[in-house]
Amino acid sequence: MKLAEALIERAEIQKKNGQLINRIKTNTKVQEGDSPSENPQELIAEYVGNMKYLLDLVQRINRTNNAALFDEETNIADAIAQRDCLGSRIKAYREFYESAMIRSDRYSRNEIKFVRCLDTNELQSQINKLSKEYREIDTKLQGLNWTVELV
Repeated sequence: MKLAEALIERAEIQKKNGQLINRIKTNTKVQEGDSPSENPQELIAEYVGNMKYLLDLVQRINRTNNAALFDEETNIADAIAQRDCLGSRIKAYREFYESAMIRSDRYSRNEIKFVRCLDTNELQSQINKLSKEYREIDTKLQGLNWTVELV
């Protein structure tokens, strides 16, 4: 199995478990004299089985990410961490940019005037640079996912 297939399977199990949780919650109680539309004990057993498989799958994905090389110096796990940190920085810089944008809500000269404390052009430049770096790492990771065998 390729790493990408394992990642897809992991996402499907997580989605299925979310649906199972909702089905279990729906069937935890019924009106007196009625019976649940599904047996919650059977649903819980299915959920537990899925979680055991999910644990094994995630552990294998993690071992694969630690063993497979992203480049000459970095494994896939470290590249994922780098990509995630870039994503966080991009999000923060976008928030800084939005916060620094001045809107002209003044109706008269007596109202308070705001001035920027950050250079929005520089922020946008940083966002663009980080976004490009993020895309490059993500694209390479996506490609590797389809070539690396799951441990």
